[in-house]
Amino acid sequence: MKIKEVSDRLKISQRAIRFYEEKGLIAPSKQNDNHYRVFDEEDIWRLQTIIALRESGMVVSDIQKVLSDIEVQGYNQLQYFLELQRSVMFAKWIEMKQIIETTDEMIESLKNNQVLQLDDIYTLAEGSRRLREQRTWEDKWGFDHLASEHDQLVQENQRKYKDYEEALRLIVKWVSPVRGERGLDIGTGTGNLAGRLIVEGVVMAGVDQSIEMLKKCQRKFPEMETKLGNFLALPYLDGKFDFVVSSFAFHHLTDDQKRLAIKEMRRVLKPHGRICIADLMTDSIEGAVGEKGEDYIPLSELVDVFESNGYITKHFKMNELLHIILAVPIR
Repeated sequence: MKIKEVSDRLKISQRAIRFYEEKGLIAPSKQNDNHYRVFDEEDIWRLQTIIALRESGMVVSDIQKVLSDIEVQGYNQLQYFLELQRSVMFAKWIEMKQIIETTDEMIESLKNNQVLQLDDIYTLAEGSRRLREQRTWEDKWGFDHLASEHDQLVQENQRKYKDYEEALRLIVKWVSPVRGERGLDIGTGTGNLAGRLIVEGVVMAGVDQSIEMLKKCQRKFPEMETKLGNFLALPYLDGKFDFVVSSFAFHHLTDDQKRLAIKEMRRVLKPHGRICIADLMTDSIEGAVGEKGEDYIPLSELVDVFESNGYITKHFKMNELLHIILAVPIR
């Protein structure tokens, strides 16, 4: 197939095709007599893949890596890069929503007061900047490397995971899932909590920032939907789920991030959606610091955050650090 035929078939300019060839993304053969390019089916497939990845916003250098990795590792690596790209786009979408909300506040203030003081502009802009910084996510724990042995570590580390199985059982009981409901497990890891809810007839989705954790989760629960993401930028549109759950993951957030995470949970929930979290918290007002510097939030503070956001709560202390909290919206 000649370049004009490829251009017509794929609705892409000949100039773009030559650009991708210059970058080494495709390498069509050339006829001996006139050096015209000849594209076979593999070239067509690569071009279609390149076009799709470009449409998703991926830069050329990343596409080069994707195509190289596909040749070595197969389509699982392509799925990973697409999931990663989707996660990045969702984070940018949430950030854009935040900017729009800040602008709306400025417009409302101007309408009501007929003037927008410089201090007001600064306060709104500074608040938006802080929120953006708080949404920055960093994996300080190396969960990709822990994925293969995670389930074993849960069984062996009885300090951090004490009463683990009982906590998962109680979450399922408190959430009281109805068959056919949609649930989201944040920080799902290898899917141990989500798996219990699937048994109850729930359509479960899981979000985690570790691709290796999600791969293991998919092997254990192939019927479950999994996506790369984190508490601060959940990769779902608004109002998708009947409930959100999380176990042994919330404490990885800073105090400010915990407040943002609750807003994100509420965003993806239906109007009467409930939230249930089992995690390491303290009874004292001061809180505590975990093994790797995580902040163990005081239970009373988390209750206050939920109640200030329009929830009623109930909670239960399972051991000296492990607590479970259920939050249900008042309206």
